[in-house]
Formats: sequence, structure tokens, C-alpha cells
Amino acid sequence: MKNVFDVLQERGFIEQCTHEEEIKELLGKESVAFYIGFDPTADSLHIGHFIQIMVMAHLQQHGHRPIALIGGGTTMIGDPSGRSDMRQVMTPERIALNGEKFKKVFEKFLTFEEDKAIMVNNAEWLLPLNYIDFLRDVGTHFSVNRMLSADCYKSRYEKGLTFLEFNYMILQAYDFYVLHKEHGCKMQFGGNDQWSNIIAGIELVRRKDGEQVYGMTFSLLTTSEGIKMGKTAKGALWLDPDKTSPYEFYQYWRNVADADVEKCLSLLTFLPMEEVHRLGALEGSDINQAKEVLALYVTKLIHGEVAAKASEAAAHKLFSGDQGDADIPSVELRKEVLGEGMDILSLLEIAKLIPTRSEGRRLVQQGGILADGKKVEDFKAVFTPEDFNDGKLVLKKGKKAYKQIILV
Repeated sequence: MKNVFDVLQERGFIEQCTHEEEIKELLGKESVAFYIGFDPTADSLHIGHFIQIMVMAHLQQHGHRPIALIGGGTTMIGDPSGRSDMRQVMTPERIALNGEKFKKVFEKFLTFEEDKAIMVNNAEWLLPLNYIDFLRDVGTHFSVNRMLSADCYKSRYEKGLTFLEFNYMILQAYDFYVLHKEHGCKMQFGGNDQWSNIIAGIELVRRKDGEQVYGMTFSLLTTSEGIKMGKTAKGALWLDPDKTSPYEFYQYWRNVADADVEKCLSLLTFLPMEEVHRLGALEGSDINQAKEVLALYVTKLIHGEVAAKASEAAAHKLFSGDQGDADIPSVELRKEVLGEGMDILSLLEIAKLIPTRSEGRRLVQQGGILADGKKVEDFKAVFTPEDFNDGKLVLKKGKKAYKQIILV
């Protein structure tokens, strides 16, 4: 079987390694226990986390043992990496609930039978720690000067780094030490913003156990211009269908830039690289075939085949101008609120298709707003209950943004 290091490298995942040749050799000769941490700071994982899940899946497929670490303890501190402000302090109850939701996503991609993968929560060993004992046992191995030079602290240090956040690196390093001691974990993987924290864990294991462990970071999902992907008008591209609908999820990937198709196919699917290269090389209107493959594949992975097919069908209907019963994002509007009629700008606001009314006026004047397939000519236009077909009105902004208003 091909070494998984080569697979990850070929598909464009790997950004940095602590000991490249040693890691490659280790992954090629034995089953390696490795971990990736996920702090449950929200009630859903987002597309950035999905990159890490794909890494775990590739490694497991090649015989290695993933440890999915839920950061129930570290989330109570808050990771300052890549942040210019302090994270919101969350209650233990909210953190625990978020962590439970994460588990359901992991189970879609990893096999946990026969201990082939495990999920653990660092609250188990971090919350019972005795502060004085921890400082004497672990704190003595950390240099404050070295910690302050780490990238994860630099941006926060200039604006005010709290002592609470300053502890995060030590706690993450302690996670690696515990997982190495209890589960034989030899590697920690993470996003490129975790490099300093991973190095700290490797150093702690070496100092306390005298053993060599390893770290690797992966590229963030960015466009060809280096802009971080996974942001929508509503914010993050969530994996929870209640936060980002399967249709919106599908449309995001269907509408990626031509230059980004091959990279997304490589990182977000299990398609053979020959097929990835073939699809990525398509040009002109043919590249839309590759985008449809990408959108259907990734939506199926996250939301299942039924939701993916329904999203694809809805997209095709809307593209062809058939708005029948297309399964597009909807918002409900009470009949008594609509009353005898409502102006188009208010409807656009209710549908969350415009940030401001002035933006709505500009779009209408430029011919960028359609209602049930017909261009809205006047920003003062009023829509009455009679304008709703079977109690529904489909609004379109530009070429790709749709929202259906349903009267209730």
C-alpha cells in the first residue's frame, strides 16, 4: 500500500513537518496512533474542521489509529492562535453539549469498532488538575521568553494577552503528554496555526519521557488568491444542516472559482488523483462539470446522498428557470405581517438577501433583483398575497443567491 505521507503530500495537505523523513518512515512501517484536537467553541464543526477530518480518514484507511480529541478543558481557556481578540468564555454545560454534536460528525468518517479509533475529552484530565502540582510538574519545562516569541501569541500580545490565554499552550502540550502516556500517541496534527502549540507538546514529551514524538500541520483551505475559503454571507460554512442548509452547502461548492476546483477536489474528496487532475484541467463551460462533481460529492459526504441529490435537483431547476418545488433556502412570513402588501426592500430584508435598504435600492436599479423569475423594476414595488404562488415567492439576487418566502 502507498505510504499515506505520499498520499497527503500529493493531495496538497501537508504544510510543515517536524521530522519529515522520520515521519514518513514511521507511517510506512507501523500502525501509528495520532491525534487532532477540536475545541467545541460552537455547536457545529465548519468546513475548516472538515480538512482535519479528511486527514484522519486518509490515515485510518492506511492502517493508522486516529484519536479525536474533544477540547472540553482547553475550550474553557480559549485558544489565542490566529485571534486578535479574546474568545468568549463558555459554560461547561454548553461546551459539553457542543462536544456531543462533534462526535456524531466524526462517526460518519471514522471507524471506531475494535478500537480502530477513539474519541477522548481533555476535560477528563485537565479539570481535576491541582494547580500547584501542575506548575511544579509541567510549568517548570516552559520558558516564558520562548512562549512569547510564538506566532500564536504575537497578535494577542500587542493588544493585551490575558494570563488565562497564556496557559493554553501549556495545556495543549500536556494533552500530547497524556495521550502519549495513556494511548501510545506518537503524532499530533493540526492546522498551520497550531504549529507553536504542537512544538510545545513535542518538547514536553521529550523532557518528561525522554521519547521522540512528531508533529505535522496542514494547509488552511484558501483560494488561489490566498483568501480563506468557507465564509458565506451568513458567516462560516457549517457542517450542521440547521446552520447551513444542504442546498446552501451544495451551492457554495458549485460556485467556487474555476482556479480552485482542482484544489477542492483534492482536499475534500477521495477521488483518485488522476480523476482530480482530469476534472481540474477542464476549461470554459466544461469546468462546470467538475464543479457539479465537487458539489455533489462533498454534500453527499456531509449530508448524505438523499440531501445531496435533492440539492443538485433544486440547483438544476433554478438554473433552468423552473422554480416549482425546488428545495431552496426558505424563510417564513406570517400572513398578518404581510397584510395587504409589502415593498420589495422589506421582503429582501426579511429574506436576508441584502445588508441594507440602500444596497437593495442599488440592486433593483441595476436590474439585479428578480421575483418569481421576473425582474423587479421599481424599488417601491409592493407585493400582495396574490403575488405569492401557492403561498410562495422566490426572490433572486444576482446570478446565484435565491431565497423563498413562504406565507404561514
